[in-house]
Amino acid sequence: MREEVMEILTDIRGDVDFENETRLIDDNILASLDIVAIVGEFNDAFDIEITVEDLVPDNFNSVDAMIELITKAQE
Repeated sequence: MREEVMEILTDIRGDVDFENETRLIDDNILASLDIVAIVGEFNDAFDIEITVEDLVPDNFNSVDAMIELITKAQE
């Protein structure tokens, strides 16, 4: 799953070091339009539905947080 998430993220924002960044939202590295694109791609790629309630900074600050969000959405 991690490889697919990384591929999606680098397709959307190839200029960001997703492996090492842990404050993607807090440090304003990702903008709201980036999050919209990421959510759309995750929903399609993993056949999940990320809800409005899931759109909190903690869920998108790092790759690990995004993987955790996807895992929860799959359950």
